[in-house]
Amino acid sequence: MEHTTKRTTGPAGTSSAPRLLPWPSLDGKPAYLVTENGGGYVSRLADDLEATQLATGTDVLGLARTVLDDPASPYTEVRYAGLRLAECLADALRVAESRGMRLPAPDADDGGQATQEDEEASNTRYR
Repeated sequence: MEHTTKRTTGPAGTSSAPRLLPWPSLDGKPAYLVTENGGGYVSRLADDLEATQLATGTDVLGLARTVLDDPASPYTEVRYAGLRLAECLADALRVAESRGMRLPAPDADDGGQATQEDEEASNTRYR
C-alpha cells in the first residue's frame, strides 16, 4: 500500500499535503483530501473513523487472543480471527501511513536522523 504524494507549501509555510483518507474512493483506489487548514467536516469525520478503526482493532486483538490461546479452538474460529486481525491490521497501517504523510519534514540540521534517546524510547514502547 505504497502511495506517493507531493508535499506542497501553502501560505505562511503551512503544509498542504493531501491527506490519505481511511476509506477508498468509489473505484477502490486511495482517496485523498486536500484542505487549507485541515479542520473541516471531512477531516473530522476521517479522524473519528480512524479512532473507531483503531479501537476496533484493539477489541478484535483481545478477542482473537482468547481464541488463539485455546488449543481446542475450532479451525473455523481460528481462521475467522485471523481474517478479522488482517482487516484490522490493514486499517491500522492505513491510519499510520496517513498520519506519517502529515508529519512535518525533518529539519535539515539533523539530516532526519533519530537521536539515541528517540531510538531508546521507541524500543521500550513496543516491548
